[in-house]
Amino acid sequence: MDDRTEDKKLLIIDEFQYLGRSNPAFPSIFQRIWDTLLKDSKIMVILCGSLISMMESQTLSYNSPLYGRRTGQIKLQQIPFRHYNEFFSQKSRKELIEYYSITGGVPKYIELFYDSKDIYSAIEQNVIRKASFLYDEPNFLLQREVSEIGSYFSVIKTIAAGNQKLGKISTALELKQTGLTKYLKTLIDLDILEREVPVTEENPEKSKRGLYKIKDNFLLFWFQFLYPNLSYIESGNEELAMKKIHQNLVDRHISFVYQDVCIEEMWQLSAKNQWGFNYDKVGRWWNNNTEIDIVAIDRTGNDIIFGECKYRENKVGIDILRTLEEKAKSVEWNQKTRRQWYVLFSINGFTDDLKYLAETKKDILLCQ
Repeated sequence: MDDRTEDKKLLIIDEFQYLGRSNPAFPSIFQRIWDTLLKDSKIMVILCGSLISMMESQTLSYNSPLYGRRTGQIKLQQIPFRHYNEFFSQKSRKELIEYYSITGGVPKYIELFYDSKDIYSAIEQNVIRKASFLYDEPNFLLQREVSEIGSYFSVIKTIAAGNQKLGKISTALELKQTGLTKYLKTLIDLDILEREVPVTEENPEKSKRGLYKIKDNFLLFWFQFLYPNLSYIESGNEELAMKKIHQNLVDRHISFVYQDVCIEEMWQLSAKNQWGFNYDKVGRWWNNNTEIDIVAIDRTGNDIIFGECKYRENKVGIDILRTLEEKAKSVEWNQKTRRQWYVLFSINGFTDDLKYLAETKKDILLCQ
């Protein structure tokens, strides 16, 4: 290497974890190379890897020979929905949400769906067919990260079936809650699951209202629609699986992903100073009797926003607003002093009477 030039050189090693897998001594070898040859030269080393657990153990953990030598790390996330139209510039917002509900923000999945005429043909071509790339993707992902694939599959399957509380997961799997901790923590670390609590909870870690949710859109779809119908597909009856997808995809899947899209857009509205204040928490809210799709709070003030997300054929009318106003009464946060605002998201627009009301009142925002 010639250090006479001022420009810093880049050394990029992709899929670094496979070097450590093939030769466990390689991190130690690379440590010596760095300490003796590279550390004081004009060079930046970038180590990339797709296996989270192995990259952490080989580069970030205390026991790694490379520990303490990093100057930074980036855990790449999926592409946010706000950039999704850059891949599908010719599709409507509704179509974008449909595609995003399956692919999430994974570039490879987006690439596979790119030339499909609609979401159902994309699923049939890239997921349902046994030879397709995504047919066995969950197995492939978990095989690379965990050893007890069957146990992790059981946990994800149970949550996908609607058992989101720790007690329900435990009962369904006939396991003690303490026995689930390892599996849930690992799946959260892998960005497959997340633990969600009502947005107004002051101590989320101690909350007894926590729900476990499948975070990855494709895995959620696969475990809801493909896994229960594998017997049809394996026996050559893919059309039966596709029929069930046609019947249930919107109500059981897309409408829930739409809520996540709306929550993401709430942060964009805050950045644009839509309400004249900036909230610092956005999420869902629920108790034993009531659920609200969106609640946003400004903990430095007394402002709170209540929202509903409707992914349905009919336009949203005043009845939805009135129902939201009633549900808002169940949220105890700063009830005596707060200022309340309302936001309604609708994929197919709003009725004329609701639009007129929103024009006359400053506390109502309609988003389509």
